Amino acid sequence: MTGLESNPFLNEYGTPHGTTPFDRIKLTDYEPAIREGMKQEDEDIERIIGNPEAPTFDNTIVALERAGELLDRVTTVFFNLISAETCDELDSIAERLMPELTEHSNNIGLNASLFARIKAVYEQKDRLNLSAEESELLQKTYDSFIRNGANLSEKDKGVYRKLSADLSSITLRFSQNHLKETNAFELTLTDRSDLEGLPDSVVEAASHTAKEKGKEGCWTITLQAPIYVPFMKYCAKRELRKRLYMAYNTQCTHDNECNNLDIVKQIVNIRMELAQLLGFPDFASYVLQKRMAGDSAHVYKLLNDLLEAYTPAAKEETAEVERLAQETEGEDFRLMPWDFAYYSEKLKNRKYSLDEEELRPYFELERVKGGVFGLAERLYGITFKENKEIPVYHPDVQAYEVYDEDGSYLAVLYTDFHPRAGKRSGAWMTSYKEQWIDKEGRNSRPHVSVTMNFTKPTAERPALLTFSEVTTFLHEFGHALHGMFANTRFKSMSGTNVYWDFVELPSQIMENFAIEKDFLSTFARHYKTGDPIPEELIRRIVNASNFNAAYACLRQVSFGLLDMAWYTRRTPFEGDVKAYEKASWTQAQMLPQPDETCMSVQFGHIMSGGYAAGYYSYKWAEVLDADAFSVFKEKGIFNRETAASFRNCILSRGGTEHPMKLYKRFRGQEPTIDALLRRNGIKR
Repeated sequence: MTGLESNPFLNEYGTPHGTTPFDRIKLTDYEPAIREGMKQEDEDIERIIGNPEAPTFDNTIVALERAGELLDRVTTVFFNLISAETCDELDSIAERLMPELTEHSNNIGLNASLFARIKAVYEQKDRLNLSAEESELLQKTYDSFIRNGANLSEKDKGVYRKLSADLSSITLRFSQNHLKETNAFELTLTDRSDLEGLPDSVVEAASHTAKEKGKEGCWTITLQAPIYVPFMKYCAKRELRKRLYMAYNTQCTHDNECNNLDIVKQIVNIRMELAQLLGFPDFASYVLQKRMAGDSAHVYKLLNDLLEAYTPAAKEETAEVERLAQETEGEDFRLMPWDFAYYSEKLKNRKYSLDEEELRPYFELERVKGGVFGLAERLYGITFKENKEIPVYHPDVQAYEVYDEDGSYLAVLYTDFHPRAGKRSGAWMTSYKEQWIDKEGRNSRPHVSVTMNFTKPTAERPALLTFSEVTTFLHEFGHALHGMFANTRFKSMSGTNVYWDFVELPSQIMENFAIEKDFLSTFARHYKTGDPIPEELIRRIVNASNFNAAYACLRQVSFGLLDMAWYTRRTPFEGDVKAYEKASWTQAQMLPQPDETCMSVQFGHIMSGGYAAGYYSYKWAEVLDADAFSVFKEKGIFNRETAASFRNCILSRGGTEHPMKLYKRFRGQEPTIDALLRRNGIKR
């Protein structure tokens, strides 16, 4: 271990709850720690293979589950920071190590001797008297080896190695290109008249951004969501809205080193080839074998059912927005994508007297955080205590100890709210440490993080969130609860390690609270006066909750259709990415699609993330969450008995059983689409 003695990853952390010592980790620590982790995992595998005893569940399956602890610990931190706080040096390390990590993983997954032991245990599974969780781990382990090429011929194993190595490198490049393109764009305004329509919060944010970039007396608009979204919603200058819209929607299509058009082709073709190598007709069939949906037919049934149910209302919603625009712009005015948010906001204000900017003063970030934490305390009895002794990876990040109802330590929660150059766009939950129970019976508790890109504070005012940002907070916090309540024996099955079309249930069910008066009244107070949010304003929020719901639904359906179009392909794609995209989702589009725009080249969820052939999961889980929340509505939204049942049946169980079994244990029946249709006002 020469030269590694001072590497923080290879020593006891000595931090509260064994949290990651971010303050001691240097960029130069990652590569040697990862290499040492690979070496140690290789030794773990050799011990399993070399065991002279006959293969058993404990000496093979559990031993494999426990293998590679160091590598898992280092790469978890490393790849989390690639998303949350990257830099050129970190990106370079990733590019250098990705092929080696892929090869290392393949060396394990394609190890014939190791698979022979796993198969020997699997073939006697009916005689082993395993618990439900143990049976699930055995099945999951066996299936993962099959699905990663263990049954291939030696020649095909070589092909698999190359394809998987190419895929890991190219998906990393896809993400890096998108982040660079997002950071590269600036729209700097010097004429105050260009700010017409923009609320003070957006003007202040744009001024603050300009100053951060060393520009005085002007306003800088970026493609970061906290400024892009309100700019599109309020900017009165149509040509500026169009300019920003086109900049956002043509990212990674330009003739430069960040162009992802060819990379999209490579990604979808490699995935198709991998799936076919493993005996599947297409990549979607490969993925869906391990999803609640089961196959492409069930996914398309969901998407088509939603199309049929929501299209009439979506067309009327779009027409109503266009009619409003024509009142001001004239009968010949044709609504374009850069107009929709602007005139929709005006229509919402007309119909419900509800302007998102009117809500901001009541959603000061610290109060919202208190409200969300308070909701968890009211439902589950857990409490949050900030601990400044826990190291963090950026000054924006706060760390909380989470305690259970009985006062016992439950988890660590990190919160990271604001955009910055090293953070990718969007919002997500992740874990820095999963939960598991060790062989001595000690329950190793999780370290969970919620990472978002919310409106930043300025010199003039604190961070004031939009209503949609409040909803996003609730969503990611739902994922965090899934992670924090984990209580399973095996790490690979705890928390959010569940089927992808089930993982959104715990997050989306929390979004329902955003329009509940009894929840909003617990925290929403004016940041200056301290006055509670007026009941009339809450009533308007509730009344407007289904505004353009059908349009929003079809937007999600369009993403699902695009995803499935890419991954149900059975022949290599060599065509025009933009044209193929537009043809694949056209039936769900309510507005014209400019020829130059392209989403696939920046659609990280399905290209570089975990939602390839799985984007439908959001709508699948929405059916579940609408159905599940109906129990809370029936028994009271703060009902502790219902919450305890949801925790015990779903949140704490992770992937220890098939998700439908867990769901039915909570709900008493399988879900139907009816609750979602009723919630959205499509069905009475």
